[in-house]
Amino acid sequence: MARTLRERLAQKRASEMEAEKPGQWYVIHTYSGYENKVRQNLLHRIETMDVADKVFEVVVPTHEEVEIRGGQRHTVQRKVFPGYVLVRMILDDESWHVVRNTPGVTGFVGVGTRPVPLDEKEAEAILKGVQAEAPKVKVSLVPGDVVRIIDGPFTDFRGVIDEVDYEKGKVKVLVSFFGRETPVTLDFLQVERET
Repeated sequence: MARTLRERLAQKRASEMEAEKPGQWYVIHTYSGYENKVRQNLLHRIETMDVADKVFEVVVPTHEEVEIRGGQRHTVQRKVFPGYVLVRMILDDESWHVVRNTPGVTGFVGVGTRPVPLDEKEAEAILKGVQAEAPKVKVSLVPGDVVRIIDGPFTDFRGVIDEVDYEKGKVKVLVSFFGRETPVTLDFLQVERET
């Protein structure tokens, strides 16, 4: 219980510190796949054009995803909003010009040519979600797939997927032995789809 209270107090302090930071969060549109390059270009322009007092942070929201390829677990970074980058800045003509004319930036998200800042709660939710999210396992297993069990007491048995629980990272496989189909619950990493 005390730990939960400590966590809540730390979270509250972090929120207060975030609220004290100057500027507002804006969303810029980029060419899809160039988000990190735009971030790099923008950080370089902020430094060389001496606007660090107006443009404070540049974030490409990402989350970790666990993919299973060939029975191996691979952690990859996926962009939460492909084609978009978040920028915390004080908007004026100079800062707008620096950001807008960065190579790869196609524009600000807003009404017409006027950038519209994110609501504080929206920005906070996006940034907290990116930091706190646990890696998600990405699999392409569906009920009806024929799989081979590659780990555990049923290694080398073949079966058919009956259910997939993406939340828990488990599959229920119907394995045939002694002339009967028996359901076996396994981790995603314990099975490999037959091709």
